[in-house]
Amino acid sequence: MNRRKSLSREGAPKRLAKGGSSKQMKEEIPVLKGKTKKELEELCVSLGLEKYRAAQIYTGIYKSRYTNLDQFTTLSKEAREKLKQHTSFPEIELGRDLASKEDGTRKFTFYVGENKEIEAVWIPSGDGGRKTICISSQIGCTLNCKFCATGLLEYKGNLHTWQILDQILQVERLVGDRATNIVFMGMGEPMHNYFSVMKAAHILRDQEGFGLGALRITISTAGVTTGINRFIENKEPFNFAISLNHPNPNSRSSIMDVNDKHPLDKLVESAKRFTKELDRAITFEYVMIPDVNMGRDNAERLAKISRSVNKCKINVIPLNTDFTGWRRPTDDEVKDFVMHLKAKTTAPILNRRSPGRDINGACGMLALKGIRSETR
Repeated sequence: MNRRKSLSREGAPKRLAKGGSSKQMKEEIPVLKGKTKKELEELCVSLGLEKYRAAQIYTGIYKSRYTNLDQFTTLSKEAREKLKQHTSFPEIELGRDLASKEDGTRKFTFYVGENKEIEAVWIPSGDGGRKTICISSQIGCTLNCKFCATGLLEYKGNLHTWQILDQILQVERLVGDRATNIVFMGMGEPMHNYFSVMKAAHILRDQEGFGLGALRITISTAGVTTGINRFIENKEPFNFAISLNHPNPNSRSSIMDVNDKHPLDKLVESAKRFTKELDRAITFEYVMIPDVNMGRDNAERLAKISRSVNKCKINVIPLNTDFTGWRRPTDDEVKDFVMHLKAKTTAPILNRRSPGRDINGACGMLALKGIRSETR
């Protein structure tokens, strides 16, 4: 079976985002959503509106979460009509909404154009405290990590900033709650859509925007060192995570093709630079795969990397996908690997749970459709 075809939307009709396709939404028609306050100020001036109207539009979109221009009652009717004529206020369109019966996780599929799907996941902590939304940055992915379902999909483009933010706006509306944390760990490689991702992150952080603290926003990479170095040079304030997944440079290439262009030694150097220049810890994500990257030797290599980086923590995650021919580690195998790791490093080690696994919403599972067969 062609895996790419098996992961496509089964029997679903072709959909377009409510704002239309890229051909329908001409470049000269600005999209209000996704713009910074400065960009909105420039837009207002170009339309003959007072500059201060930009702040009202900005807070209306991001803080008040308005869904149509008629709700912007701080603007005059004339101003609203002008915006309707000369701008667009689109939404990505909801497709599937799957709810976990095990842990309250919900996975949402959105259409962003013809035959273009992305997914976002609502992950509550269980105690009512932390509420995370995992969002996508690309349609498909530019990389091919062997353990990740998204890597099997055809890459169909980067998401615009407004499409990134609209995932959050719509998920919050659908669940009837607001997120405390955002993670750029969904479909796609965020460093390959750097500028749209960072623009979205700054709007999320802005107290006049979404109002989240910088350390409640985590941006991840599979190891694109050019993006990491740009992040450092720009002194970005957000949490940062690297999907490491193998401490041996040759073996890492066999499961993550990003290692061919951005070798492990260069990646570790970038991680060292991050902790030194930004004076913050970096997170290493490590998907545990028996007979591939576990065992005492790999634990010791991973510990050595963590010691060299100094300020870091390690998130160990049991393999969630089963299309690879690999298997998920047993609890005993996880305990053994973590025990060897702890013996060689002082870095905090978190054994991350896999919320939403029954709805194919856990780490590495986005793009897999439906409910897992063993839970039906």
